[in-house]
Amino acid sequence: QVQPVESGGGSVQAGGSLKISCAVSVSMAVGWFRQAPGKEREGVACISAGAAKDYYADSVLGRFTISRDNVKNMVWLQMNNLNPEDTAMYYCAATRSWARGRLSPDSYNYWGQGTQVTVSS
Repeated sequence: QVQPVESGGGSVQAGGSLKISCAVSVSMAVGWFRQAPGKEREGVACISAGAAKDYYADSVLGRFTISRDNVKNMVWLQMNNLNPEDTAMYYCAATRSWARGRLSPDSYNYWGQGTQVTVSS
């Protein structure tokens, strides 16, 4: 089963932290994406299959950290210093190739259902 399953979303005040999780049953590159109402889906962070490399969007660099444990088949996104602009549905996605860009949704074949993150001011 490749279908990612997200969990851990919720509501937090600005400046707070939240950690969301993704269960993925195979060792593939994984990305976190987010989509706010009326906006396009954007890549937030991604990590290689072996966890040796990770990449971040400029908007979250220094605040978010992606990590994984391939024994547990889990990927996490630790989000610190959250602000209201981070409010969105967050999706976990998996791929065997970053051929179309590491943070491009077009590179990812398998998508979870999403988990909502809401940051209040």
